[in-house]
Amino acid sequence: MAEDKLYQAEYVGSGTFIISKPKRNKRKTHAQRVKNPKRGMRK
Repeated sequence: MAEDKLYQAEYVGSGTFIISKPKRNKRKTHAQRVKNPKRGMRK
């Protein structure tokens, strides 16, 4: 479980990496979407 929340880069070969990173918290993404409304939306 702890490994899933860390940034990891696994070297595959010939300059290719598999990068795994933690998923963003749904509450954080919602709050950011509310604070930064996109252009053209109703006020």
